[in-house]
Amino acid sequence: MEFFTEYGEASQYQIEEIIGRGSFGVVAAAVDTQTGERVAIKKIHDMFEHASDGTRILWEIKLLRLLRHPNIVEIKHILLPPARREFRDIYVVFELMESDLQKVMQVNENLTAGHHRYFLYQLLHALKYIHAANVFHRDLKPSNILVNSNCKLKICDFGLARASRDDPPLAIFWTDYVATRWYRAPELCGSFFFKYTPAIDIWSIGCIFAEVLTRKPLFPGTNVKHQLDLITDVLGTPSHETLSQIRNEKARRYLTGMKRKHPIPFPSMFCNADPQAVRLLERLLAFDPKDRPTAEERL
Repeated sequence: MEFFTEYGEASQYQIEEIIGRGSFGVVAAAVDTQTGERVAIKKIHDMFEHASDGTRILWEIKLLRLLRHPNIVEIKHILLPPARREFRDIYVVFELMESDLQKVMQVNENLTAGHHRYFLYQLLHALKYIHAANVFHRDLKPSNILVNSNCKLKICDFGLARASRDDPPLAIFWTDYVATRWYRAPELCGSFFFKYTPAIDIWSIGCIFAEVLTRKPLFPGTNVKHQLDLITDVLGTPSHETLSQIRNEKARRYLTGMKRKHPIPFPSMFCNADPQAVRLLERLLAFDPKDRPTAEERL
């Protein structure tokens, strides 16, 4: 009852345990007493206290009610508040998944090439669908990828996702505060361009796949400059053509003034991985976004 406060529909759900906490609130595992189905209930408390928090949950609800795909988490129900004046917290009921990819990588040392391939296939399958709807997720990371013991995978947390439009007001990128830094495309680290493409999500998938192969983050930057340093340490200094496209003068000057670096061959970094996986990873992690393949091409 403490979890649900004043919400009348709470009687339909029996809380089992708290399975997640974050700045937004908490997630609890529960049982739907009417159907017997186990669900996850995300409680966002005081959602109107900060406009940015309210906007995030609104975007997530609007998008997930429209996006229906086997590899995207599904909203089962949204609990209605007892009255408009008492509408402070919101409860969103999702299908319950057993774990997330970050935890799976931490505890499983025996993932095979078959596991790697199946995880990547499902991620690309979901991305093809998301990008076909002109939506960018913008916050792909292992903790936002839910996994069951049968290796079924679903992308969650669409709070930073946005729909792309062709009209000028929305062609300018919404914000550069996107994604956990380690999985952030280089063009987002320096606010490089006026308009971004689905390639930002492809880069994130590349970082996640590299982590699946090695069980450690590929680019664990401590700040934006360090992030760019780590990326260029592996990929080498960007070409003059790529640098000339960067609209952020500070970022362009930093990369141009950087000591010339040569790329590290991926086979030497991922010597225990399937050669086909390594070749695919090289494409996903191209510095220039136009050199990254689409999800459909990689499928």
